[in-house]
Parts: sequence; structure tokens; C-alpha cells
Amino acid sequence: MKFKKTIIAALILLVVFIGFCSFLKSGNNAAKYITETVGRGDVQAMVFATGTVNAVTTVLVGTQVSGTIKELFVDYNSPVKKGQLLATIDPATFEAQVQQARANLLVAKANTEKARVAVHNAKINLERSKTLFTKNFISKSELDNSETTYLSAEAQLKASEAQVAYSLAALNFAQTNLKYTKIISPVNGTVISRNIDVGQTVAASFQTPTLFNIAQDLTKMQVNTSVDEADIGKIKTGQSVSFSVDAYPDIIFNGEVSEVRNSPIIVQNVVTYDVIVKVENPDLKLKPGMTANVSIEVAHKKDVLLIPDAALRVKITDEEAAVSRQKGQGVWILSGTKPRHVLIKTGISDGRFTEVISGDISAGDEIIVEVNHPAKKNSSPSTSRPPGIFR
Repeated sequence: MKFKKTIIAALILLVVFIGFCSFLKSGNNAAKYITETVGRGDVQAMVFATGTVNAVTTVLVGTQVSGTIKELFVDYNSPVKKGQLLATIDPATFEAQVQQARANLLVAKANTEKARVAVHNAKINLERSKTLFTKNFISKSELDNSETTYLSAEAQLKASEAQVAYSLAALNFAQTNLKYTKIISPVNGTVISRNIDVGQTVAASFQTPTLFNIAQDLTKMQVNTSVDEADIGKIKTGQSVSFSVDAYPDIIFNGEVSEVRNSPIIVQNVVTYDVIVKVENPDLKLKPGMTANVSIEVAHKKDVLLIPDAALRVKITDEEAAVSRQKGQGVWILSGTKPRHVLIKTGISDGRFTEVISGDISAGDEIIVEVNHPAKKNSSPSTSRPPGIFR
């Protein structure tokens, strides 16, 4: 009897042990849910782009005459005033041309005076011939010769006067070219590039060479950014912009969208649009040509219901994921130990958190952001959580 009780007790212990092992096994195979608490906060929707820092107004100073650079009066970073002399081209050739044109003008004026005297004499002879003809002292042919001589003298006078005008124009042209040998600054600003040296020959035959590049005001800069066509519809003038440059990685500069240009830029079938961002530069830290990493704020909402973006990518099982896709966009809420699918309507996102516009979800709910299935040893979690997303 005692032996029988011992066997029954052993069987009971064996059943309990088997049940306990089964419980542990089923517990180890259960999915593990990683959650975050739904909360409220501010969210900003941003468009990211790269651009180049430039001066608002840049003037290219060139020359209209060819010659050899004789003197330079400014260098890189030199502040200049409007009308200031920047450089000179050797004027010797142009001075000689002015002297030659002036001499030609004097010759033309002298020929004009000579032609005027010839007209005067021809007129006197014509009057005398008319008087003699009325008294039958000369023939009609002689009178006609006098008239022809007078008309020819008048024509010669007009030609001489035209030559004077031509010579005067040539003199003005030569003097203008001589004036162009002095390279003058057209604006107030700062020289940011110099493309010539003393002794260098510049040729202005077919295209005006650029000698200096002058930035009109370096305290006011602009960033020329290229925005993808998928994002250009979100960009409006007046939107806030923040950007950084490699020279000052710890400083965030602020600006504002001042212009959205309609002209497309197409490179290898990729379409972008130029967006101009104006920015103040009182300490002159920003320099022309710097590369800017630009963030344009296209939307901003305060105190809205927020969920992590990772929650939108969670799927409990393939079957449940297919059902949820058919019903619409949703997330999984952990109610006790059971996940519950909730349909939601989302708003703007900053890449980490997304606004919830409507849905059976409220602040304080535990939302599933990651699911681990330990039973699938070779499988990865159903979703990965981006670094830095959790609060």
C-alpha cells in the first residue's frame, strides 16, 4: 500500500514537472513587445537640401580695351568705393591714337576753311558772270561754267564739314578708349577675386575679360539651394531656414526663404529648383562659396499627439499585417499583454515622430515599436528601432 502511494506521488510529480517545462517552453516562445508611451509635443516638418553661400550682389569688373596691365591698386579682400581706381592698362598706344585723331580733326577743319573760301570766290565769279552775261560780254556756256564751279565748291564744303564731323567722332572714340585704360570700381564693396597681374596682357576682342569680382555687401548673404521637385511644392517665401557650414559645424545660422525660382535645373534627368535663402552676416563668418546644409521648416505644430515613426512599421505576424493593410494605416497598442490594432490618420512628421490627427489612441497608451520572436532563431525582429528615437 505504501509502495502504491509512492508510485502515485511520483507520477503526480512527473506530471507537474512536464507541465512546468511546457509552461516555460511556451513562455520562451512568446513574442516580446517593446513599447513606448504615447505623448504630446511639438513637431516640425522639414525639407533638407544643400546649397552654396553667395553674396547678394556680385559685380564682375572687366575691360573694353586690350592692352598690358601697367598698375594694380587693389588686391584680394580690399574694400573699394564707387569710382575708385582699381588698375590701369598701359595708355601709350591709346594716347597716340588720341593725338592722331586730334591731328586729323585739325586737317579736316583746315580743309573746311579752304572749301569755304573756294565757295566764296566761286560765288563772286558767278555774280560777275551773270552781270557780264546780261550785257552780252560773255557767252551762255561761260555763265554755265561759273554756276558749275560754284555748285562744286558748295559740295566740296559740305564734304569737308562731314570730314570734320567724322574726325571729331574718331577723336571722341580715341579719348573714350583712353579713358577705358583706367579700370574703375562701379560699386562700393569688397574685392573677392583678382584675375590679373602687372604685365599681363588682356584681350577684349571677342569677349570682355573679367579682371575683378566685387561683392557689394558681405554683411548680407544668400544661400542658393537646390530643392528636389518632390519637395518644391512645400516651399514658400517667408519660411524659416536653418543651416550649417563645414567651417563652423557647431554654429547654426538662421535665414528666410526669399525666392523660389520657377526655372528647372535638369541634370541626368533629375529635376531640381533653385531656392534663395537670405541671411544676415554681421560678423562676416559666412564667406562666398561655402557649402551649406540647409533645413527648411515647411510646417510646425505645437502640443499635438505624437507617436514614434517606428510604430508605423510594426507588424505582429504576416497574417495580421496583411489584415491591417486592408483596413488602412494603423498601429498596435498593448492592452495588458495583448496587442490591439488601432486605425489612425497621421499628419506631419519630422522623421522621428509623427502627428496623429484622429484614431482611438490617446496620451499614455503603450504603443508597440518593436516585436521580437525568440522562437525564430535565424530571423531578425519585425522592425528595427532607429537610434535616438525614444525619449
